[in-house]
Amino acid sequence: MDTHISVYKRWFSTLAKWARQAHERRQLAQLDHRELSDLGISPADRMSELAKPFWRD
Repeated sequence: MDTHISVYKRWFSTLAKWARQAHERRQLAQLDHRELSDLGISPADRMSELAKPFWRD
């Protein structure tokens, strides 16, 4: 029984992480050049991050 709970917790944690990553990438896509510069993110770094699938760190 505890094993099932542990599996569900890991599964839920993974889904939450994927949703958070997808949300953060959508936000990153919305930033303009000035905002990227303020954050120290180059346009190339942004494109690299946006090219990743939602499940990849």
